[in-house]
Amino acid sequence: MLRVERYVFRTAAYAFLAGLTALTGIVWVTQALRQVDLLTNKGQSLLVFLSITGLTTPSLVAIIAPVALFAGVLYCLNKLNGDSELVVMSAAGISPALLLRPFLILFTMVFVLVAGLYVEVMPWSFSTIETLSALIRADFIANFARPGAFNELTPGFIFHFRDRGQDGSLRGVFMQDRRDPAHITTYIAEVGKTVTRDDETYLVLSKGTYQRPERSGDSAIVTFDDYAIDLSQFMRKGDFVKRPRERSTAELLTYNANDEQARRMAGRLRGELTDRLSSPLYAFAAGLIGFAALGEARTTRQGRGVAIAAAVLIFVALRMLGVAVTSLVVSEPRAAIFAWALPIGASALCLDSIYGGPLKRALVGARRRIAARGT
Repeated sequence: MLRVERYVFRTAAYAFLAGLTALTGIVWVTQALRQVDLLTNKGQSLLVFLSITGLTTPSLVAIIAPVALFAGVLYCLNKLNGDSELVVMSAAGISPALLLRPFLILFTMVFVLVAGLYVEVMPWSFSTIETLSALIRADFIANFARPGAFNELTPGFIFHFRDRGQDGSLRGVFMQDRRDPAHITTYIAEVGKTVTRDDETYLVLSKGTYQRPERSGDSAIVTFDDYAIDLSQFMRKGDFVKRPRERSTAELLTYNANDEQARRMAGRLRGELTDRLSSPLYAFAAGLIGFAALGEARTTRQGRGVAIAAAVLIFVALRMLGVAVTSLVVSEPRAAIFAWALPIGASALCLDSIYGGPLKRALVGARRRIAARGT
């Protein structure tokens, strides 16, 4: 790599890292504020709070990295143009195509980073968050739920107990799961205890009943001596099954189509897999759009505001369209090809513009013919 290429790479990389750090920090703070109740209402330690909020960082970085790269490329090229360095480079024989090389190295590094986060790190972080959240709820029931109060463990799930025994057991337990209005389940028991077995947390109810409505309009009431409830099941609606974002990429690629649960979630699984494999490509699209807008040398008299505004609009429209197409894949499998075509097509068009390909030559020729007719 030439010295000038190292200089350009360093400038763009610093701008990218600064933008990534600032944007991730801002978004992380807004996300962390939503988890403050872990400290204020649920009595958890600062370590648990930082663990939960820290596990959201990979998803934030994966989403923000292409945006930070786009901003970093625009900043770097605008700075080089403003200091007339691009003009000097162009006079020295460095073409935009040659100048692109250090940027391509940066684009590739960001692509590898985002791909690693989407494919490996994010599924693990979401799964770990679910596990920690289940433990927090169990810990909240055992240690921090207030006697006589109706505590909402999660929206639609109410927990109440009369008082706490000397052995730590809960007396007069009442629980109601109203998350699905069509299947409201109510539990009433004289005694309740939280028990951990094989790294799973259960609430064991003794001498009680649970009530579940039937289709006929009546209610089925079952009396039990002991009844164990897996607390992690209340983290989700419906059946106890991993959500698509918590599944590893290997699980998404090899899920059993004959499994009833997987068949019901087939569209969501397909959409999640498409999103994971196509989103890293926006690192190349973001960087190339920025470079195509400002990669050519301009004098200080030539404005760059229009080019920057056009690049921003194109990138925002491209990313929003990509999100819409990924959502469409859930119901329409054939839309998956557009999820790939958008970033690849945008990158190809930018490369055509940078290297003076047939499309750019055709546009330049059309512009000259229009100008000639006007004169």
